[in-house]
Amino acid sequence: MELWNLFWAFAGVGVMTFGGGYAMLPILQREIVEKRGWATDEELADYFAIGQCTPGVIAVNTATFIGYKRRGVIGGVIATLGLIFPSLVIIMVLAGLIRNFAGLKAVQRAFAGIRVCVCVLIFNAVCKLWKSAVKGRAALVIFLAVTAGALALNVSPAVFVVLAAAFGVLPELIRARRKGEEAQ
Repeated sequence: MELWNLFWAFAGVGVMTFGGGYAMLPILQREIVEKRGWATDEELADYFAIGQCTPGVIAVNTATFIGYKRRGVIGGVIATLGLIFPSLVIIMVLAGLIRNFAGLKAVQRAFAGIRVCVCVLIFNAVCKLWKSAVKGRAALVIFLAVTAGALALNVSPAVFVVLAAAFGVLPELIRARRKGEEAQ
């Protein structure tokens, strides 16, 4: 029964999301955290971070993580299949149609509108993740540094994740070192 729930929960996310992996983030948050309680906001933010720096689409990776958390390997497979199944069907139908209609002005304008909507959905996901991720001055400094770096540098997101993790641990290492020096 839970495998069936995993498949249909992620199929619902997959069928309702247009614009790719990032556009799925707010829908995943609502479905997984708010509606089903399968993860906390903090866990989901961790899954997004890990999903961003591993090969593949962030939403697919997140579905795999959550499915694995719920039901092990088979849960990961079922959740992933649920997420990609609607897209697979829709893409196959659209591939047959797009050749005939891609040149129409109405279709081009529809895609332009969808792109704007996707930007808003991504912004919404960032705002929700902000609340659970940026707590305290150190987190704010990391956020601002990564934002500036992402805007100014052309490097892999994995580099930012590794550096942010290192800087996240750094204050604790400094505190531990100071306590060790004080104890001597």
